[in-house]
Amino acid sequence: MTRNDSGKYKRIRNSSRVKVAPCTMRGKITGPEFDGTARVLPQEQWAQARKALHHKYWLARLPFWSKHNEYLEIEIAA
Repeated sequence: MTRNDSGKYKRIRNSSRVKVAPCTMRGKITGPEFDGTARVLPQEQWAQARKALHHKYWLARLPFWSKHNEYLEIEIAA
């Protein structure tokens, strides 16, 4: 989930290529990078994405999230 006015969202909208790596909360990379692809989910899939996020991250349930949020799907290349 990310805001639709963020740099990350704009980059993914322009190019679906991404690099993913494990990191700390502050962004310090702690492991290897992996290539992948990302896509913006259509609104019909938002409920399923929201349910998955709420299941894993309890803070995502709090109502302080923006109304400008969009959901992304990231797939790691094999």
